Amino acid sequence: MPKTAGKKNAFYAQSGGVTAVINASACGVIETARKNRGRIGKVYAGRNGIIGALTEDLIDTSKESARAIAALRHTPSGAFGSCRYKMKSLEANKREYDRLIEVFAAHNIGYFFYNGGGDSADTCLKVSQLSKETGYPIQAIHVPKTVDNDLPITDNCPGFGSVAKYIAISTREASFDVASMAKTSTKVFVLEVMGRHAGWIAAAGGLASSSDCDLPIVILFPEVPFNEAAFMSLVDKKVKDYGYCSVVVSEGVQDASGKFLADQGLKDAFGHAQLGGVAPVIANMIREKLGHKYHWAVADYLQRAARHIASKNDVKQAYAMGKEAVKLALAGKNSVMPTVVRTSNKPYRWKIGVAKLDKVANVEKMMPKDFITEDGFGITKKCRNYLRPLIKGEDYPPYGKDGMPKYVQLKNVAVPKKLGDFEVK
Repeated sequence: MPKTAGKKNAFYAQSGGVTAVINASACGVIETARKNRGRIGKVYAGRNGIIGALTEDLIDTSKESARAIAALRHTPSGAFGSCRYKMKSLEANKREYDRLIEVFAAHNIGYFFYNGGGDSADTCLKVSQLSKETGYPIQAIHVPKTVDNDLPITDNCPGFGSVAKYIAISTREASFDVASMAKTSTKVFVLEVMGRHAGWIAAAGGLASSSDCDLPIVILFPEVPFNEAAFMSLVDKKVKDYGYCSVVVSEGVQDASGKFLADQGLKDAFGHAQLGGVAPVIANMIREKLGHKYHWAVADYLQRAARHIASKNDVKQAYAMGKEAVKLALAGKNSVMPTVVRTSNKPYRWKIGVAKLDKVANVEKMMPKDFITEDGFGITKKCRNYLRPLIKGEDYPPYGKDGMPKYVQLKNVAVPKKLGDFEVK
């Protein structure tokens, strides 16, 4: 098996649903690698995630100016393209792993940084095993990212704080709107948010109501089986007490049998149920059972793309995770992920930890029971104390004279190919 010679290059890629701050992690990786040119050669980005590695579709980030890379810190989405593609085991698909080794060897790649969530951690774990299985020297470091906030061990996931801030603010603003119209028009507003199995994003909607801003908010969590009778009773009570009500519903809400209310029988690339559309389901229930006029909305891409209102703490942590990933690789680590370790709530303090990938991959962190109120429709004080620091601080992008934010669009210059074509099946 060929060995990488001399100074090794790095491969970086983004995977899964992108976030408002995933590019801040990319910035952390690339800037830190550039500061260590004596030990790391070039950073090649995979165009569209791991697909870029398999098809040898690499981007030479050294062609980008320092200013352009720095601008990634305030630019949303995935600058190099992402993908939803989960690699099978080495035994089940040796062809793909042989191809990865071929590409890595051809481009002298010895560092692998994969920026994503749980399924991405699984891919990174499998790549880390290549050294042991094939004898090829590759260090794989997972850079945590997911708006769902469901990675284990880390206190929270980069990307979540900003989406939580967006949902909390949007729920408060929409509630003010509904309150103003409730006398003669809309009485219930339903907001659908992301979250397949974990209700962290939905929980953030609970921050819309506070001691100095009392609002009628009802939350539907994936962790709590949907009880239609109890839900209708609470919504009706809120409308009678306040004149209106706002409902925040996670896309992953299930009935007592475990079936998703929004399950349309479709599957995504990872084999998960393709969700979306639970808001109109809930809204129609309210109309049929209670007769209240409603409006509903699906936050969808807006919640994870909203860099204009990103959490300052989230941006800091996203960058720090990218920076630490490179430091871990230079320290000789493999098959690990940097983590956020909370050391204090008041004042909020955190430090960087590290987790082994075999403890992270394919493990989902759900909402703790003591974060959800006893009736199953709200968040507790303990949950508020956990969430509040994550949405704090503003980190606005620069704005142009036209009133629009200035986001960078990289040149993404392709690295010349050295190998033949490869079909991803």
